[in-house]
Amino acid sequence: SKPLTDQEKRKQISVRGIAGLGDVVEIKKSFNRHLHFTLVKDRNVSTPRDYYFALAHTVRDHLVGRWIRTQQYYYEKDPKRIHYLSLEFYMGRTLQNTMINLGLQNACDEAIYQLGLDLEELEEIEEDAGLGNGGLGRLAACFLDSMASLGLAAYGYGIRYEFGIFNQKINGGWQVEEADDWLRYGNPWEKARPEYMLPVHFYGRVEQTHEGPKWVGTQVVLAMPYDTPVPGYKNNTVNTMRLWSAKAPNDFNLQEFNVGDYIQAVLDRNLAENISRVLYPNDNFFEGKELRLKQEYFVVAATLQDIIRRFKSSKFGCRDPVRTSFEAFPDKVAIQLNDTHPALAIPELMRILMDVEGLDWEKAWEITTKTCAYTNHTVLPEALERWPVCLFEKLLPRHLQIIYEINQRHLDRISALYPGDVDRLCRMSLIEEGDPKRINMAHLCVVGSHAVNGVARIHSEIVKNTVFKDFCDIEPEKFQNKTNGITPRRWLLLCNPGLADIIAEKIGEDFLTDLFQLRKLLDFLDDEMFIRDVAKVKQENKQKFAAYLENEYKVKINPESIFDVHVKRIHEYKRQLLNCLNVITFYNRIKKEPNKKFVPRTVMFGGKAAPGYHMAKMIIKLVTSVGDVVNNDPIVGDRLKVIFLENYRVSLAEKIIPAADLSEQISTAGTEASGTGNMKFMLNGALTIGTMDGANVEMAEEAGEENLFIFGMMVKDVEAMDRKGYNAREYYERLPELKQVMDQISTGFFSPKEPDLFKDVVNMLMNHDRFKVFADYESYISCQEKVNELYRNPKEWTKKVIKNIAASGKFSSDRTITEYAREIWGVEPSDVKIPPPNEPRE
Repeated sequence: SKPLTDQEKRKQISVRGIAGLGDVVEIKKSFNRHLHFTLVKDRNVSTPRDYYFALAHTVRDHLVGRWIRTQQYYYEKDPKRIHYLSLEFYMGRTLQNTMINLGLQNACDEAIYQLGLDLEELEEIEEDAGLGNGGLGRLAACFLDSMASLGLAAYGYGIRYEFGIFNQKINGGWQVEEADDWLRYGNPWEKARPEYMLPVHFYGRVEQTHEGPKWVGTQVVLAMPYDTPVPGYKNNTVNTMRLWSAKAPNDFNLQEFNVGDYIQAVLDRNLAENISRVLYPNDNFFEGKELRLKQEYFVVAATLQDIIRRFKSSKFGCRDPVRTSFEAFPDKVAIQLNDTHPALAIPELMRILMDVEGLDWEKAWEITTKTCAYTNHTVLPEALERWPVCLFEKLLPRHLQIIYEINQRHLDRISALYPGDVDRLCRMSLIEEGDPKRINMAHLCVVGSHAVNGVARIHSEIVKNTVFKDFCDIEPEKFQNKTNGITPRRWLLLCNPGLADIIAEKIGEDFLTDLFQLRKLLDFLDDEMFIRDVAKVKQENKQKFAAYLENEYKVKINPESIFDVHVKRIHEYKRQLLNCLNVITFYNRIKKEPNKKFVPRTVMFGGKAAPGYHMAKMIIKLVTSVGDVVNNDPIVGDRLKVIFLENYRVSLAEKIIPAADLSEQISTAGTEASGTGNMKFMLNGALTIGTMDGANVEMAEEAGEENLFIFGMMVKDVEAMDRKGYNAREYYERLPELKQVMDQISTGFFSPKEPDLFKDVVNMLMNHDRFKVFADYESYISCQEKVNELYRNPKEWTKKVIKNIAASGKFSSDRTITEYAREIWGVEPSDVKIPPPNEPRE
């Protein structure tokens, strides 16, 4: 029998929904209608992009009824609503995810196929919504999917950046950034809601009036909401992500004092509208720029007005047309702060409750703390937001007053508990003395929230024992852990249908909404057929990715080699350099014994460096330079290849993760708060080489430590070394292979035209490496030898893979969100299926 086409293969995958005849006919009709409308309007010859938009609009039509009905259902039932505030939502593409969650994928595939088109080709046309930097923004996206799938009345609130995370080009081995003009062709998934436009105030001054302080003389910017539907998985729930866009009011700069220069005034509208122009491209790094503070206040001010408007107009228990008492506010509203970026929600809610609604301080404060909760994402000091007081004075004078008052009352409470302990007052203050004086936003969040959580067990312990120890001493009940998770819809079903399908054959389809059911796969550990199927799916994914690389980057790779993948933002703490040292060591070993049998490897790096982060950019240049040497050495052949994957982003992750054999999670213990890429690899049949850091600890606990390749120092070892002092030179002198590698880098073996190109990298590693790369080198190298050894025995390797997949149930964001719901927000997930639009309401 001749091999199946891709489309025929996809058709056989049951988890993609049934292609009912009626559905297919309906979708074809709708598609042609949308296509015809586009062509009548614009042109008479259609391009692939026209086909993509026709399909997107067809699928969108299936959402609208459910979306309206869901919002109507919330209005009738008036449940407590969850508001997830984040400056980043790293959504990726929407089309395929929407088809999957509506159960339309096979019907669409069949319809498009019958029209002579290829669905996968159309999916590739969609731009990623890259409104995030990495983990924090992608977590928000997974959470939206889980909240909808769990039937929570949830809203994602953020900024509609005109330009998302930059597109990365590699030029001569260096990263070059270009603007991500993702809205160039329009966005079929968003709906502008001008009727809900709201004013946001900046600058001005505070006046004392007989009714108390008033913030006056402000500049106004309008916040225009754009709504994107967020469908739950096959439950007819469609929630909303509302992103704000900045718009200048029509009288902007045309007030009485600016008579005459009308043209300049209209041109100056850009100044106001710049607020939502571009995402700040820093991951785990604070840059105290005024525009960034404006973004943070902009999203908070617009969102809180929106929340209060909805609270007041909701019908629950109210004979009045409007709710006036805020007593019930915390019973109806939860606000989750994704890191400190939306911390201004705390003083802003206080400002509204007191200055606008006329509540006294005590009542306003009680409502605020019961409503807000804060998620901490990092313990790196350079990432903590500490805003200069002088910036607040200028931009948000009323909020500064409120923060001072919060701090005063907070410190009064501390001195009552610890009389005379001035040092403690200094440590715990919201205001850091110095030049300039700064506001510690994390302290504001801890004081102003009823719950504070870390994102993996080890991280939450570090948070309690170090960063917020003083606060934890006083209110230990405030501190919780919520280990991160990922949505299995995107990160298994969408990106790896082959694997999802062989799993469904064995245990049914319910695992997609209850990932713990993957445990049942342990029953098949000795099932030869299943072992073979798992290995076969991985091999097919590797071939497919190899073909993609050859197509896109003209690089040929050996699909029999270990696909060793290190993809994440480039950062010293993530230690891409450690992996790089291993690559060079392996290269040197091949050169030393060219006739020895080596297990072949393709080492793939990918990730963006913040544009201002010099060391991260040098790390990329080092990786590409090592690749230039290794990949062109005939003695090495196809036993070792080093690839830098350009422009790593959500849609590329969906291609590479299913093809990976080995997942690199090698941060210095105590630095990676959780990690979520680690979970995606585990779920997709890669084995992990990693340190005991972040969620790796819990992955090892779930799967058994012997089923991961764990190496390196633990947190206690790192702490001991910090006390003793880390001496890199000691390792350099003691380990000949490490010395050889470092000497090659320093003397220009990888940069012959510019021998001292990597002097900054070498100097950092030898003299001021905060992340102790050399300390874990030996352990890492020997652990990599264990990887090679196991890979030589494909059956044993695949058994370990199955054990890992079977143990990955804990890492579903459905489990994470269920914990947030019960332990922080005080709501219960529901499996009620809202009736679809075609059924009459009861």
